[in-house]
Amino acid sequence: MPAHVPNAGLSRRDLLKRTGGLAALAAFTAACGGNTGRPSSGGGGGSKPSLSQWYHQYGEAGTQQAAQKYAKAYTDANVTVQWTPGDYASKLASGLLSNKGPDVFESQLNIGMVKSNQVVALDDIIADVKDDFLPGDLATNTVDGKIYGIRMIIDPQVIYYRKSLLDKAGIKPPQTIDDLISAAKELTTNKVKGIFVGNDGGLALGGPAMWSSGGEYLTKDNKPGFSGDGPAKMFGKLHELYASKSVLLGAPTDWTDPGAINQGLCAMQWIGMWAVPGMKKALGDDLGVIPFPALDASNKPAVYSGGWTQFVSAKSANVDAAKKFVKWLWIDQTADQEDWSLSYGFHIPPRKSVAAKAAKLQSGVAADTVKLTQDYGHTDNPAWTPKMGTAFGDMLTNIIKKGADPAAEIAKAEKTVNDELKRLFG
Repeated sequence: MPAHVPNAGLSRRDLLKRTGGLAALAAFTAACGGNTGRPSSGGGGGSKPSLSQWYHQYGEAGTQQAAQKYAKAYTDANVTVQWTPGDYASKLASGLLSNKGPDVFESQLNIGMVKSNQVVALDDIIADVKDDFLPGDLATNTVDGKIYGIRMIIDPQVIYYRKSLLDKAGIKPPQTIDDLISAAKELTTNKVKGIFVGNDGGLALGGPAMWSSGGEYLTKDNKPGFSGDGPAKMFGKLHELYASKSVLLGAPTDWTDPGAINQGLCAMQWIGMWAVPGMKKALGDDLGVIPFPALDASNKPAVYSGGWTQFVSAKSANVDAAKKFVKWLWIDQTADQEDWSLSYGFHIPPRKSVAAKAAKLQSGVAADTVKLTQDYGHTDNPAWTPKMGTAFGDMLTNIIKKGADPAAEIAKAEKTVNDELKRLFG
């Protein structure tokens, strides 16, 4: 199970936006009481400050021990790791309301976290290495020109495929959405479906489809960016793919798990890079990768570049000490950053220099995925709220599964997004 999907029933995007969204909406959530896992301010380390670092429960063996190892190695504060199974998002939302929550925590930035003064800017600790991060990893953690988080892990989502099946059918890796639809049809037999994009029919493809047709969630001046002929045409193509009978539905596991492609149920699968070790074990070198294809030659393909980010709580009694710890671990300790990304699961270290030296990322499908992420990666917009995400998801459901008119559905979603933007920005 990938580290960031503790509940396999959630799509990656749902989980990430739920985590960020609940933190952003913490002002509307009841504060929690009882034992929060934060050490007492006295600590027991003399004059050293005490810090609480919160993580969700990763599904990868060894991650909790690694987090504890890093914390123990830090000598300028007593750092206690709080490892949270289950509903991390709700616990974090409550914790950020009070001074009994975390000093340092992982999540995804949402503009509400900034407007509610829940996080502090980290421009000073990232300044010297800012150019060593991909632009998208900076943008997704920036509000009003200030950087509020340090990316910890990058999890790109792409399409992996069985090279032998495409070769046997005489099919080249798809470059456009029409190529993908055609390939999926040709690769479908009575035993194998052409592609698996999730048991919901492909809702996880909404963002990449939008980007690869010239759209975006929000424009730079904070207006809906997913309307227009390109995205409307592309969303219609997602329905065409769904209706082609070449899409695997009812798989034993959902798209976040490589079971479908590993068991020969499909020739291509939309999934995250976290699954590469499992796919390599099952399929060996019979594995290729492509980004989500472009609408046409005038557009570029897309990769959804998700991940987790480290923040400092504005409620911390030791903000400066917390910032110092974040800098030490997620900027200075490059060996630990590689260890965190590649010794337990399979992810890209956010520092470009670290990824460039990581032995596990230097060849084969791993190296190809890293390159695709660098060339075509897109990250979440922190001003995209959970309510916007729900409207966008409803739009996709109606278009993909019900064959509704894309333009009409886009207009409905656009109204909700505009209402949210008015609430946020006036």
